[in-house]
Amino acid sequence: MSYFMYDVMGGTVDEHDPEAMRRVLDGLASADDEHPDVSLSHESGWCLSAFRSGLLIWENIEDGSVAPVEMIKVTREEILRLFRLLAAGDIASVEALPWQR
Repeated sequence: MSYFMYDVMGGTVDEHDPEAMRRVLDGLASADDEHPDVSLSHESGWCLSAFRSGLLIWENIEDGSVAPVEMIKVTREEILRLFRLLAAGDIASVEALPWQR
């Protein structure tokens, strides 16, 4: 399976390893109103977007009939864990979490 990461400036991160994920999340320290998030998108269309505040949004960017859901106050380590699950294609494990509409 394939995935894509986007840094806080919207640039694609081509490195596919845990350290690259950590660096992308570290970039949230410089997030602003114009560039508020980082994300990891799986080839299936599922995407996790993380914000400096700990907001995490789960959505399918290819299926407009699926409403985005969110969690708040998610720790950096939990975001990293979820990024890894999505990168591995374990969509069911991410989907099973207590998301809120």
